[in-house]
Amino acid sequence: MIPVLGGSGPVIPSFGSGSSCEQNNGWWCTDWLREHWGDTLQPALVQHIELVAIAIAAGFLIASVLAIAGFRYRLLDVPVGGFADFLYTIPSIALFQLLVPFTGLTVLTVEIALTSYTLFVLYRNMVAGLRGVPEDALEAARGMGLTRVQTFFRVELPLASPAVLAGLRIATVSTVSIATVAAFVVPKGLGEPIFIGLDQNLFKTEILAAGGLAILLALAADVALAWFARAVTPWSRA
Repeated sequence: MIPVLGGSGPVIPSFGSGSSCEQNNGWWCTDWLREHWGDTLQPALVQHIELVAIAIAAGFLIASVLAIAGFRYRLLDVPVGGFADFLYTIPSIALFQLLVPFTGLTVLTVEIALTSYTLFVLYRNMVAGLRGVPEDALEAARGMGLTRVQTFFRVELPLASPAVLAGLRIATVSTVSIATVAAFVVPKGLGEPIFIGLDQNLFKTEILAAGGLAILLALAADVALAWFARAVTPWSRA
């Protein structure tokens, strides 16, 4: 509700009947945060994690298959890599709009778009990691009598894993950010309270709280994956 003073006076936004901080549209209203953590922020955070986790899992699986094909058959690398690059250049809102006529205003639309953006980083890092395996290591594997499949799983894949995990970190952090735009399609994730805050005459607390949670989620995911990479690839620390 937007009251007008004196009929022709300035338009003064109304931010509800809560605390004085809320009524004055304060930058950080703790009363509002306590009241709406359970019904607004926490559900949005959980939904955001779900959106990101599904996209990363699907993207990692698809990129793994494509990377193995591109690594084994170099003729496929250029078109597959180029297609991944092309998908990454499409603005997220535009990609959502292109998908809506086929998949509707659904979570599937969001996941297809988010998964598409992960392929650029994941595919490139996987192929680069596999091609970066030293030839001496491959010669030693062949000298030990390992088959091609054994060489891949025992030598190539472990040595390529630092590059793969680095790509996974980048893809995860970027997906956390891009997923906030998903609220244009479905009312899910941390983008929803951000857009609600924008619609409600730029309610600062809601916008900052949801945006801050997205930043913290990205940082937490990055740190967790960094520690995971250190744990599973101890040889890469040197």
